[in-house]
Amino acid sequence: MTGTALLTDRYELTMLQAALRSGAAHRHSVFEVFARRLPDGRRYGVVAGTGRLPGAVQRFRFDDADLAHLSDHHVVDDSTLEWLREYRFSGCISGYAEGECYLPNSPVLAVEGSFAEAVLLETLVLSVLNHDSAVAAAASRMTAAAEGRPCIEMGSRRTHEEAAVAAARAAYVAGFGSTSNLEAGRRYGVPTSGTSAHAFTLLHDDERAAFEAQVASQGAGTTLLVDTYDVEAAVRLAVEVAGRDLGAVRLDSGDLLAQARQVREQLDALGNPGTRIIVTSDLDEFAIAALAAAPVDGYGVGTQLVIGSGAPTAGMVYKLVARENAAGELEGVAKRSAAKAGVGGRKHAGRLVVDGVAQAEVLRPWPREVEGERPLQVELVRDGEVVHREPLDAARDRHRASLAELPPSARQLSRGEPAIPTRYEQETP
Repeated sequence: MTGTALLTDRYELTMLQAALRSGAAHRHSVFEVFARRLPDGRRYGVVAGTGRLPGAVQRFRFDDADLAHLSDHHVVDDSTLEWLREYRFSGCISGYAEGECYLPNSPVLAVEGSFAEAVLLETLVLSVLNHDSAVAAAASRMTAAAEGRPCIEMGSRRTHEEAAVAAARAAYVAGFGSTSNLEAGRRYGVPTSGTSAHAFTLLHDDERAAFEAQVASQGAGTTLLVDTYDVEAAVRLAVEVAGRDLGAVRLDSGDLLAQARQVREQLDALGNPGTRIIVTSDLDEFAIAALAAAPVDGYGVGTQLVIGSGAPTAGMVYKLVARENAAGELEGVAKRSAAKAGVGGRKHAGRLVVDGVAQAEVLRPWPREVEGERPLQVELVRDGEVVHREPLDAARDRHRASLAELPPSARQLSRGEPAIPTRYEQETP
């Protein structure tokens, strides 16, 4: 895969140049990633992207073409270019394991190293985590609303081609069962699915010819799209062509609640109680919840999933929280502005759980742990080397367990406060 060094903002490099000149560039520093608040109406967030971020950090290298571009456009001076030529991140990264739920001010990621090494990663880190976590949060709400019915990710045509691959991965972490995106299947092992669009039906002289061609190619267990012309006639024809082994029919328009009920009655009357009903058509978590009482067996979700269902970014920031002082000691630093005041110092995060139910997110000065609180951070990169690798299904299982641990109010779609409060405690009890 290609390098990631220029997937960054210019000011990262201009800060580097100035810090190299001042002599502060090599001060030991800690940056943390967190969201000051959740998107409006959300009770929790979902961490996604920490599984693919370490690889992106390792590919953060400046090759000759990158350096020539920076030189030609006078982005930085020659001495900074020479420093960048040898750049390799040699620090440490830790963070919430992928799939974990998070709350406002949760220290989702910590990047530790020299200021020069760590500041360059800001844009890359935030672009990965903000996108993937936004999609995962939307996917989690959708799968919770689906109440066990499978959800299919099918939003590739509604976003950038690489964002589509990352979105499919994030959706799978948060409970989606499959994706239409083949590159996500190849790159990350996400199960893929797909059958046909309206164009396939319109290509043929009539609907029967289209159905017969699809069944001949994919077998009777395929999913036939039945709303190109007349739904009732198409369902009848689908059963005639595929028989009792017809896998599913798909509805993609109209009043999905009413149509699903009518189609279910029709399928049962035709002797096909085992044929499933899949619905698509600009679904989000609210539309899925509204279909809870309908005889629907699965949902295909596209646009609203890949744009975070109204919250296309998780709103995370990358802030310096500690740096080496003149005495060689690491001291906490933070903004003091009233609107964006922070808490300095690297933080340990634990979740207080009582009788299996989370009560609070508790933050303490690093590295203090307290018995009875579940630690949330794992080591991802040590001395520049990736030390945390796991199958994608492990993140998927983690999310299921993390969400189940939150109070029932977390799954409500109405506006409200975060599922549990975030507390910062200076001293260990």
